[in-house]
Amino acid sequence: MQLSANGLALEVDDQGPPSGPAVLLIMGLGMQLTAWPEVLVRHLLQQGFRVIRFDNRDAGLSQGFDHLGVPNMLMATARHFTRMPIKPPYTLADMAADAVGVLDALGIQRAHVCGASLGGMVAQHVAASWPQRVRSLTLLMTTAGARHLPGPTLAAQQVLLSRPADDSLQARVTHGLHVFRRIGSPGYPPDPTAFEAQVRASILRAWHPSGTTRQLVAVAADGDRTPLLARISAPTHVMHGLADPLVPSACGSHLAQHIQGATIDLVPGMGHDFPLALMPRLADSITRNAARAE
Repeated sequence: MQLSANGLALEVDDQGPPSGPAVLLIMGLGMQLTAWPEVLVRHLLQQGFRVIRFDNRDAGLSQGFDHLGVPNMLMATARHFTRMPIKPPYTLADMAADAVGVLDALGIQRAHVCGASLGGMVAQHVAASWPQRVRSLTLLMTTAGARHLPGPTLAAQQVLLSRPADDSLQARVTHGLHVFRRIGSPGYPPDPTAFEAQVRASILRAWHPSGTTRQLVAVAADGDRTPLLARISAPTHVMHGLADPLVPSACGSHLAQHIQGATIDLVPGMGHDFPLALMPRLADSITRNAARAE
């Protein structure tokens, strides 16, 4: 369903008992709410949670920002590494205000927040700037962006910046499969048929690469969020794959070290994706961390 949140039209999926404790799931770079596996949602629903997923601005079925143009990613990257200021089309703080806007639109005062990758960066802003809205915080395969932390492997960088061979559906599917195989979990390979069907369904639902570029520039412009971490008071749990080639596990350890009272689960064989076999583990982590807030 479409909701007006923070002045934008955002696509939202809201399941579970209206009176149940809310879990707000914030998705990563260019990804859609449907990337949160249904098995994770089912596990959370079975625990009595109200589960809310949404398409970030410029992704999926939510409002796009094509009128702002497509940033020069190479220029933004160069400015990032030379520590020159970057002027993004919008900021991660803006995206955090969107997430809070979803809670406002649904009449939810406080929620357990879980963010993955870019969504974890947005979640850091939510927890630091709206602490009264966050009951607990779960950070999945994400980073504070400190400059001393290791970055993506060269192969991960290259695949992230690559594009399909042409504009056909099959070229887009082939490219999507290539990307997710490169950054995915070597210890938890997906079923090939189901995996291809999932990628195809996602592309048919929405295809918005220019939005992904704008989100990526917002990440580059955000800089080091380490000072922000000291303002996070919600019980926090970090889950990170030891085989993540895009956001290395040292980034997750850094988060846990700089958020007071945070716990961490470093998972062997997990990369930068959502292995179905690990979704019960993630659901249990969210549930246990939520209990710390009671």
